Amino acid sequence: MNSGFPVNVREDQIRAYYRALFQAWGPQNWWPARSRFEVIVGAYLTQNTAWTNVEKALANLRAAGLLSIKGIRQVPLAELEGLIRPSGYFRQKAQRLKTFVAFLDRQYAGSLTKMFARPTAELREELLRLNGVGAETADSILLYAGNHPVFVVDAYTRRILARHEILPDDATYEDIRKLLETSLAPLAEPSANSKQSSTRELASGFPDAPHPPSRMSAAKRTALTQVYNEMHGLIVGVGKNYCKKSQPDCDGCPLQVFLPAVK
Repeated sequence: MNSGFPVNVREDQIRAYYRALFQAWGPQNWWPARSRFEVIVGAYLTQNTAWTNVEKALANLRAAGLLSIKGIRQVPLAELEGLIRPSGYFRQKAQRLKTFVAFLDRQYAGSLTKMFARPTAELREELLRLNGVGAETADSILLYAGNHPVFVVDAYTRRILARHEILPDDATYEDIRKLLETSLAPLAEPSANSKQSSTRELASGFPDAPHPPSRMSAAKRTALTQVYNEMHGLIVGVGKNYCKKSQPDCDGCPLQVFLPAVK
């Protein structure tokens, strides 16, 4: 996990990034969903596809009255495949959704409340043992559906940290996750929360408008999970609009001033 900056400097930078992004764009209203189970289904469906495709698949499930644990449990596999086809890799994803519901039934009597009552580290290991659940999917389920304090690392996070020379390109998922969690934790302290509340009033427009509040994005959560939630959503905004894979467009990005080349 070597970079050109000492650990304390990297942590200060990440906190500065959060403040700059939140002041510029405000709350991102993630995760856009009506229920905890919808978040879980979305976490599976968003693998290797754009969220717009996920929304189409979710709409199909909702229209069919199957966007529930009972619905996924009872629907024939072939029918489920057809409904989630817009999300891509639909055969794999349909089987993985069936596998998750079978796991939930077997281990927790079909209860998400019982499942999410498990200690974070133990539940994370259980999720990672399921077919088709990698670290990003497991952490998305834990953070957005379960209110567990874990940071979700995605390709945008890795790209931004590498381009800003905070971490190297080959940093592991766990190295990135631990750095983000350690860096952002102080922002969940009461004094930081009061400052963040006043900053919310100054939030300006977002180039790619965030989702409107949903039942899940507006749900009550701990201060720490809220900070992790917001930072992940803000990083997605940077990655989609500015820190693009092949043609980065730094002009107008709130993080431009932090780039090593322009300091």
